[in-house]
Parts: sequence; structure tokens; C-alpha cells
Amino acid sequence: MTDGPRICDYGDSTYRQDFWEGQGRDYEDAVERRVLRKLLPASGIRLLEVGAGFGRITDEYRMFREVALLDYSLEQLQYARSVFGDEGYLYVAADAYRMPFQAGAFDAATMIRVIHHFENVPAILGQIRKVLGDESCFILEYANKRNLKAMMRHLFSLNAWNPYTLDPIEFVELNFNFHPEYMERQVAELDFDLRRVVPVSWLRLGLLKSALPTRFLAGLDSLLQRSGWTISPSIFLELQLTDASSQRGPSRSSNPLDILRCPLSCSALRRDGDVLVSDSGISWGILGGVYDFRQPLD
Repeated sequence: MTDGPRICDYGDSTYRQDFWEGQGRDYEDAVERRVLRKLLPASGIRLLEVGAGFGRITDEYRMFREVALLDYSLEQLQYARSVFGDEGYLYVAADAYRMPFQAGAFDAATMIRVIHHFENVPAILGQIRKVLGDESCFILEYANKRNLKAMMRHLFSLNAWNPYTLDPIEFVELNFNFHPEYMERQVAELDFDLRRVVPVSWLRLGLLKSALPTRFLAGLDSLLQRSGWTISPSIFLELQLTDASSQRGPSRSSNPLDILRCPLSCSALRRDGDVLVSDSGISWGILGGVYDFRQPLD
């Protein structure tokens, strides 16, 4: 592969066990699921989940006929496949900066708890825009730089960075927080129509989560979301692509080769056993039911 932006690879890490399962994040999970149910359309043909990982929230996309899970981690996707199977699902291991999909292949996309791992936001959003058809929806979540805690720390000179400046802040390697105005400018430049802004995870405090039921906290969070104040740790954007110059919408074909393409040459692919071969002669592997576009085969 050619040089490009840094990539966050969870690989065979124990992220699922160390961060989610039994780690006191039932509240965050419940809040995000509630927001997705509110923002997603009632039905659709094909959805792309960018940064799907082990499939934590993939079961929220049942209203779509097909769901494509994209992640750089082969191991995380293989776990997701063991949970959801192959019927109606497509598993793709790839660099999201070089998406292996045809233009206009999807009528919806989500990116939840993922964009904070990307240092080149315009590039990754541009990739998502290319694979969405006209009238498509895009649900984007990002970590908010200008959150209440950061503003209080800044007031008392406890932050090494300013939450009010528009530039993203990398507080840990390949972990970025974004100013709301910065992110809204990025999506506007790509002709996304901003429909709704939903501030979430207002009550992300260990003491509250240990003392109060998850359902109660999630309900209270839903009330706080109505304030519209973008000072919460996490922000959801409901975006719509209505530009007449965008690509056609997705076909109803369930053949993966109808929507996949070579990420290097952008040419069509044919399958030969457990290998995908592009019209330009570049080959890619299929490992355990996952289409692997991370590195071409020799």
C-alpha cells in the first residue's frame, strides 16, 4: 500500500471484553441505541456501517435488507460474523480511506464512535459521500471537544488545550475530539444537509452509573437531548444527501460483486475461489467469510 494517513487497527485486541462487556458502559450503549432508533429511516435497501468492529450495534439495522460491516480489523469482523451470520450481511476488512465499494452503492450509512480515530476527517467523509446514493441518510457521531467538562477544566487552567478553538485535538494517539462548528463545516462542504443535531451521553459519570438504573439514566438523557446544547461529550448528526449530482441509488442485487470494487484501481472484481481478482489484475483474499482489502495478494 502507498503511504497515507495513520490507521487505528484493533486487530486481535480484547476491545470487546475490555471496553464494553461488563465494563459499566450499559448507559452509553443504551443511549446510542435510542438515538439510532430515532434517527434511522423506517426501512431501506442497503446500509454501510463504517467502523463496525465486533458488531456492537449492528442489530439496530434490521430495517435494512442488507448491511455491510466495514472495519480494518479482520478479527473483529470475524467475531461479528459468528454472531450475525451471512444472510443479509457483508463483512469487509479495508482501509476506510480507500473504500472498496461502487459509487452510490448504499442508501444509508452510520459511523458511531469511530471518526475520532481518523486524523483526516475531510478524506474519510468524502469516501462515505462517494458510496452514498441520492436521497441517502448518514448518521454520524463524534466526540465533542467543547463539552461541559472540558470547558470547566479550561476555566481553571487544567486543560493543556482550548476547547473553543475549531481545530481537532489529539489527546491520545489517534484519538481526536472535534468542535461542533468544525464538524458541521466539514459535512456542509460535502453537500450533506444537516437535519438534526442530538447531544448525548450527558450523564457519563461513574458515580451516577453505579447508583442509578441504566433505563432511568437513558430516559433522563433523552430529555437533556432536547435542549440542543452542544456541550455534551458526544454529538449525533442526522445528515441527508440530496445533491442532484450524487450517484444513483443502490441496486437490489444481493451479489457482493455488484457493489464491491478494487480500492486501488477502482475496477470491477470477479471471484476465483477464495480470491477476488480485479480487471486490472490486482488480487484480494477472502478469509473466513470476510472480504479482505487491507493488502493485495502477491
